[in-house]
Amino acid sequence: MLNVYLPDSRIQLVEYCNDWQQAIRICATPLLKEGLIENRYLHNIFELFQKLGPYFVVAPHIAMPHARPEDGAINTGLSLLVVKQGVRFNSEHDPVYLIVMLAANNTNNHLNMLAQLAEFLANEEDVLRVTRSSSITEISEVISHY
Repeated sequence: MLNVYLPDSRIQLVEYCNDWQQAIRICATPLLKEGLIENRYLHNIFELFQKLGPYFVVAPHIAMPHARPEDGAINTGLSLLVVKQGVRFNSEHDPVYLIVMLAANNTNNHLNMLAQLAEFLANEEDVLRVTRSSSITEISEVISHY
């Protein structure tokens, strides 16, 4: 189940972010607090963005920021941030309303997590339900089906 990797403690809902960097920092906060990533993981995401552009904006309105396991991932898990007003990443898929940060401590550990996440993201109706949710409980209810 996806909620094993994405418990309520890692789901956040905000009205607005000043910029994409703030959105990424907010999304990373639960993973940092729970010790799933180190600060350098976040630094590496920003560095990769500078080199590659918005590589993690994977579909219209969806971003999945991540770095390599050796770049500061301690354990495997996800965090999710819904930005109600959207945030711009200078991507053709802007604005982004749903940010799911991935952390995996090795390349094999996260395959099941990614399969469940892909199933959720492929369901446009449920993604829309999440981005239009007004509470973490509503988001968690949708996530619990995967």
